[in-house]
Amino acid sequence: MRWYPIPEITDAGKPFIRKVKAGGRTLCLVGYEGKVYALSARCPHAGGDLTQGWCKDGKLICPVHRYSFSLETGKGSEGQGDYIDSYPVEIRDGVVYVGITSFWEKVKQAFK
Repeated sequence: MRWYPIPEITDAGKPFIRKVKAGGRTLCLVGYEGKVYALSARCPHAGGDLTQGWCKDGKLICPVHRYSFSLETGKGSEGQGDYIDSYPVEIRDGVVYVGITSFWEKVKQAFK
């Protein structure tokens, strides 16, 4: 896994939703209730831009059809049958880092 700094986030303690780039991917970075989460930026249902959504009850809500996804796991709400990718986040010396595992690293892990 490689860790990518996200210098655009200067105050991770306040609520926010931002679109950021890390490891060649576009991510939705969310500050919610004192924690920072990194998720896919596109809704798998209708392709909505999740950075235009909002958070409620620990979930990220898509602005297109109101589909919701857990900030912790990316799992869709009951009955949706879908998910978005979630990524680990660390804050080091006030800088937010997102961990991204490459495709080949995932393949290697599958055969261990």
